[in-house]
Amino acid sequence: MRPATPTSQMSRREAIGGMLVAVAALTVGQDALASRATKGEPVTILCVIRYQIDPFQQDAFKKYAENWGRIIPRCGGHLVGYFLPHEGTNDIAWGLIAFASLAYYEAYRRRLKSDPEGRENFATSQAKRFILREERTFVELVDGTFNIPADLPATP
Repeated sequence: MRPATPTSQMSRREAIGGMLVAVAALTVGQDALASRATKGEPVTILCVIRYQIDPFQQDAFKKYAENWGRIIPRCGGHLVGYFLPHEGTNDIAWGLIAFASLAYYEAYRRRLKSDPEGRENFATSQAKRFILREERTFVELVDGTFNIPADLPATP
């Protein structure tokens, strides 16, 4: 990966967009996360991965993301989802993976490094160079703020 340059720093607008992606993904995945919590594995940590991708290789990134759909759960992560650029910025994609704790994340990383399909997926991304930059941020769930339904009027 290339080192960060001042022109590749995340703007305020991109940061807000990333937060919106995280909120949307948690909303979409809330039933799955809640059911996992009832199985004795409370989900409290979300790994938010921001990718700067080559916009001309979006299909290659899509295949890469689809591959993680098999690999991540097998290695112990709860895949909330991958998100491609749709409108606006055409080179920013997101991956969201939930864990019970940072210890679960570390165990997941160890399993991922020994997973043949995971190693192959990483190698493909490096060979094709469709990921230009990657950033990971870990956010913690605030108790009492997750899975609260909207209080909407009967008609819009």
